[in-house]
Amino acid sequence: MKMSDPKIKDATATELTAMSRDLRMELFTLRRQQASSQLEKPARLRHLRKDIARVETRISQLRQKAA
Repeated sequence: MKMSDPKIKDATATELTAMSRDLRMELFTLRRQQASSQLEKPARLRHLRKDIARVETRISQLRQKAA
């Protein structure tokens, strides 16, 4: 999911907050799998962290624009 992705670019602040929550829950689940040595795709952790950062950046941009 890139910043140019329409899912992020066109989403409202509420949608982005929900998206961030979902991504964080997935990251939590993957970290638990990693701790128990059941993680199949370790690279997914890095992708999730970057996706969360992209969503949070867009939320910040929307807040600055509104202020």
